[in-house]
Amino acid sequence: VESVESGGGLVQPGGSLRLACAASGSIFSINSMGWYRQAPGKQRELVATVTSGGSTNYADSVKGRFTISRDNIPYTVYLQMNSLKPEDTAVYYCNALGYYSGGSVPKMFDSWGQGTRVTVSS
Repeated sequence: VESVESGGGLVQPGGSLRLACAASGSIFSINSMGWYRQAPGKQRELVATVTSGGSTNYADSVKGRFTISRDNIPYTVYLQMNSLKPEDTAVYYCNALGYYSGGSVPKMFDSWGQGTRVTVSS
């Protein structure tokens, strides 16, 4: 299973960006998809996740500014980022958790994208 992100770039403080990530492969089902980020010199941290049922979870630092959403077919997750701040600067990674069609019994997968850079600067 492969996850591919798009939509990063350079934006001024207060601006907006929309990230997208598509998961593909022999996917049987996806339980959750989400976004994580890693700023220079810091550990990777959760930004937001969304389950197959639509339940969402956000880091406190992005609540009210970021919105996560997903399409089930194709398996795509979006992150709408508004009111961006310089501290949002990071590489953003997509994650997908689920099962793939591997033989007679579906097998679990944990797929990460290659990352897309978001820079918030004037």
